[in-house]
Amino acid sequence: MTPEEIEQKIVSMMVETFELDEGTVTRASRLYEDLELDSIDALDMVVKLQELMHRRVTEDEMRQLRTVGDVVDLVVGQHAQAAEAEAATAESSAG
Repeated sequence: MTPEEIEQKIVSMMVETFELDEGTVTRASRLYEDLELDSIDALDMVVKLQELMHRRVTEDEMRQLRTVGDVVDLVVGQHAQAAEAEAATAESSAG
């Protein structure tokens, strides 16, 4: 998935999960102040992210999520790491 596809997927997930207006969910949107998410919403979001990333979101990662852009960057970074690991495994298998 491209970073743009990941961003669109996250925005769509947030709009559906939290019944938000799509126009209000931008990379700069602050999760708690602008989108008015609460602690229960944050847990719901983390569960959705874990499903998307196929791994657990650590407590430290959760604490760093302040904006929609932070969420997108976390998932994009995870996908990049997974792709690198897959490429390294394929390279070592071929060699």
